[in-house]
Amino acid sequence: MSSEPVTDRWVVCPSCHKADTSGAKYCQRCWGAVLHPEIEMTPEEEGEVERRRQVYLKRRKMIKIATIGLSSLSAILAIYLGLYYLTDTVYSPPSELNSNSAPGDWAMFGNNLGHTGSPESDGAVPQGNLKWTFSTDGPIHSSPAISGGKVFFGSQDYNFYVLDAETGDKEWEFSTRSWVQSSPAVSGGMVYFGSNDSNLYALNTENGEVIWEFNTRFPIESAPSIAGDVVYFGADDYYIYALDKESGKKLWSFDTGGTAKSSPVISEGILYTGSGGSGYSFAINAENGLRRLRFKSHYTVYNAPAVNEGIVYFVTANGMIYAVDGKARTWLREHEIRPLWTQMWLMGIPAIPQPPDQSGLLWTYQLGSSSSNSPVISGDTLYIGADWKLVAIDIPSQEKLWEFETGGTVRSTPALVGDTIFVGSEDGRLYALDAATGEKRWDYLTGDKITSSPAVANGIVYIASHDGNIYAFE
Repeated sequence: MSSEPVTDRWVVCPSCHKADTSGAKYCQRCWGAVLHPEIEMTPEEEGEVERRRQVYLKRRKMIKIATIGLSSLSAILAIYLGLYYLTDTVYSPPSELNSNSAPGDWAMFGNNLGHTGSPESDGAVPQGNLKWTFSTDGPIHSSPAISGGKVFFGSQDYNFYVLDAETGDKEWEFSTRSWVQSSPAVSGGMVYFGSNDSNLYALNTENGEVIWEFNTRFPIESAPSIAGDVVYFGADDYYIYALDKESGKKLWSFDTGGTAKSSPVISEGILYTGSGGSGYSFAINAENGLRRLRFKSHYTVYNAPAVNEGIVYFVTANGMIYAVDGKARTWLREHEIRPLWTQMWLMGIPAIPQPPDQSGLLWTYQLGSSSSNSPVISGDTLYIGADWKLVAIDIPSQEKLWEFETGGTVRSTPALVGDTIFVGSEDGRLYALDAATGEKRWDYLTGDKITSSPAVANGIVYIASHDGNIYAFE
């Protein structure tokens, strides 16, 4: 038997939207809501209202379920993306990927992560006896690479040269359409170098045959680095590029915000590089080009960073060394938030703590007023040119061990083998110094300034000069 009273007129409650018999003052279903007797309806109309109410309730339930589901999915996705981009929990760069040269190769500027400029830590040390010279028709800034008994380098006469490392005889040369200031990398029977004609070239080391070339539309002064199956380099179009080393196909590119003259260094799957003009240096996932760290170095970093025991050393054009944790990550909008945070703290606003150091910063050291070469690291000692001096720094204490003064600006990155360190200067001389004391052992005067960096292999040191010659000393 129906519990509803028999009536032919109904009034819908404005609160619960259910029907009450006409004439009632208060809703009997939701405990006292006031009814509006002037809004009456027939049983048929009441049935339609009830049907619509059920549809509305069902729709609202579905929307609620969907909202909860989407919110949960969004939260899970946000957590996943946060873990992916801001930590190594979900994905870590391949730790085995690095640009250290394999035996017989010269896969990066300076040969290895410490830029010692030699594949040998010990061995015969050159004594300053001139073995041979080779002349080109232009100044030479490109630093030589030594591989397979050959010397590879470029010249501002638009040519790239390959010489016999023992005799200095030319094996072949390759003509580009502009200066070749980029230092080469050699790996797997191929040599890679950039030219100011905007091309990165990959040539066969035996005969100079072009395997492929890649155009950036801007000069390439950065020395390429090779890690795994990829060649990495920077260009003056502000980008770091990663190309398949066999085909030259672009895998990814990264905008540094400034001219990318710095030569990339890859360690444990992370690429480190500086930039010109942006005031930032970077740590990038070498496998996919995703940024990990944007480090504010304030001034230009044109030279290649060095890596040792997980610490990256960037040197700015104004002579500042930054020691940075290589695994550090920039937190979200860090460099946009920090200035405001610092200002609020300096104003003494209550509950505003002093902002922390920027992500990754370990220590800094002011070398001098300028520096335009890469640091060399061996053991606990860092060697670097600053102004017209070569300086040795004790890494644990960040104290200067010694300095050696030349007659010109030191733009040449030193090379170290055994207990001797070699460096060129814009005074035109190549210097050989005692690595422990900085005492000069010998020097040699070329015909013009030296900005190229020396390379040492098999007891011979090779150095190029702006007089257009490359020299070999034993």
